[in-house]
Amino acid sequence: MTNLLADGFRKRTGIVLVAAAALLWGTGGVVAKMLFGMTEITPLTVGFFRLALSVPALVLVGWVLFGRDILRTDGVRSGLVAVSVAMASYQVFYYEAVHRAGVAVATLVTLCLAPVLVALLSALWLREPFTANVARALALALAGTAMLVGFPAGDGATSLSGIAMAVGAAASYAALTVAGRSIAGHCHPARTIIVGFGGGALLLLPFALAQGLGLAYPAPAWSLLLYLGLVPTALAYVLFFTGMRTTPATVASILSLMEPLTATVLAWAVFGERLGLLGLAGGALLLGALLILVGGAKRSAAA
Repeated sequence: MTNLLADGFRKRTGIVLVAAAALLWGTGGVVAKMLFGMTEITPLTVGFFRLALSVPALVLVGWVLFGRDILRTDGVRSGLVAVSVAMASYQVFYYEAVHRAGVAVATLVTLCLAPVLVALLSALWLREPFTANVARALALALAGTAMLVGFPAGDGATSLSGIAMAVGAAASYAALTVAGRSIAGHCHPARTIIVGFGGGALLLLPFALAQGLGLAYPAPAWSLLLYLGLVPTALAYVLFFTGMRTTPATVASILSLMEPLTATVLAWAVFGERLGLLGLAGGALLLGALLILVGGAKRSAAA
């Protein structure tokens, strides 16, 4: 009886930790938009600081987990290079999308389209089956993205280019996930994230240097950058990996919906972003695509 109670407590704790990580991730886009409003910082530089400021904290946690093996890359170097490139690309595309199309649209398109693209890339790259559920989810996701093109974020061209950036972010995130999955049997996910974040930061460093590494930023901007690197990045990933130890993958997938929903609500509350009827319908289709994938994964696990 005691063991059952303890097991139930661990599972509930895991769910809370994964949900907390998703909530924290949902604040990242809002913080980035605040930065764009108070400085001349570029999306490239925001991406650099997000990764670079998170690495020391993640390395500290990784040292506790792995000791001196934290940076071992034997046999997975090419995979980790792919992860680093995809990680850097994701930062650039996502924050550019936030800058051009707003937090709500950028986050909905990126985070709801990405799992569909993961399923598609997995079929092409890892030879995983391309099921009818994946096809239906892809159709819904594309329809939802098309509807969000009509969401007014300035002029039509700006909105369209912003959504193109969000699609690029989704593709980068999908490549990151598939590359990470391809080396998962030889490299712990925590190590993949640590090395990937560090490699991504190095790739973006020249762009940050060209802008002066933020030496002229006001104190509030540095506070936001520190928050971005330490809270929705380092802390959120630690919470996520800790929670995933006792949380089923299907439950975690459902909880991940809290990230785009959190970002959308905050974008409305802080910046007054509104999707309108067409945008809401598009967002609903994107969320529906994600739920189709979750349902398919649940049935596969049960079988």
